[in-house]
Amino acid sequence: MDLMIGSRPWTELAHYAEGQTMADPLSQLLAGRDWLMADGATGTNLFNMGLASNVAPELWNTDRPDLVRRLYRDAVDAGADLFLTNTFGGNASRLRLQGAGHRVRELNLAGAAMAREVADAAGRKVVVAGNIGPTGEIMAPIGSLSQARAVEMFHEQAEALKDGGADVLWVETISSEQEFRAAAEAARLADMPWGGMMSFDTAGRTIMGVTSAQLSALVERLPNPPIAYGANCGVGAADLLRTVRDFVASGNERPIIAKGNAGIPHLEDGHLHYDGTPAIMADYACLARDMGVRIIGGCCGTTPGHLRAMREALETRAPGPRPSLEEIASRLGGFSAVGDY
Repeated sequence: MDLMIGSRPWTELAHYAEGQTMADPLSQLLAGRDWLMADGATGTNLFNMGLASNVAPELWNTDRPDLVRRLYRDAVDAGADLFLTNTFGGNASRLRLQGAGHRVRELNLAGAAMAREVADAAGRKVVVAGNIGPTGEIMAPIGSLSQARAVEMFHEQAEALKDGGADVLWVETISSEQEFRAAAEAARLADMPWGGMMSFDTAGRTIMGVTSAQLSALVERLPNPPIAYGANCGVGAADLLRTVRDFVASGNERPIIAKGNAGIPHLEDGHLHYDGTPAIMADYACLARDMGVRIIGGCCGTTPGHLRAMREALETRAPGPRPSLEEIASRLGGFSAVGDY
């Protein structure tokens, strides 16, 4: 008889935790739960608090720590089991655009330390995910960013997030295999468990042409595979779940992450508004769960109100059969591209 850990057999757990220590909180939560809820948007919610569009959100880690703490607390209060640090663009390349390239360690350390405080005060186990986004540069040979420099930038950020108290690294919105590999190497150098996501746009590819099947294969070839992998952002929740279907079909049994946008953005009075209602995002969350997604959250446009609706739906609606593409389209508003891909 197989040894059980939480509600899952050890053999299943070992498959996705290979190379990772059971001490990390994300693996512990995954071992005992069928699904976890991640947080929502960072930028959208900070913009709603008054962040100007020309200011890097990471600067608020020192300039407006009260509002960054509120961002974190709002996610926890809405039911998130995992929330991201306000450090998505906290690498040297992106911060240099704000004249803050020398502040990588300071801003990442501050963002993670505040998150650690909020998580520790939650009264339950909540995972702090040290957020790492793309460098903003194009990797060689198409662009000028070398693999070594990409690893160096990601590693600098990873070490600061680790020292600030992050439980795992959360690499997201990546578009190229080379940059994904660089982030994976940085996680190895920092000796940190990690999760990795790419962003798939129209026709199911990243802007650099990577398919969901290619990502599923890539994570298994890495020397230090992520605890979980998946997709975030992209076009909308329906398209993201079509990508998830391909992850499932790949045969890769590593836990899947889905962090979809709250609908499609529209420009109104000079501001972006997303058309995904809390009810639609609640449907998205349950559809993702029924597809086998283990970590479910929102990306752009997802507010605490959306998260509360998602959590309630996940806890009160009984699991159902794996949804068809037709059901996904009918409940979430259709796909951006006609036909299958």
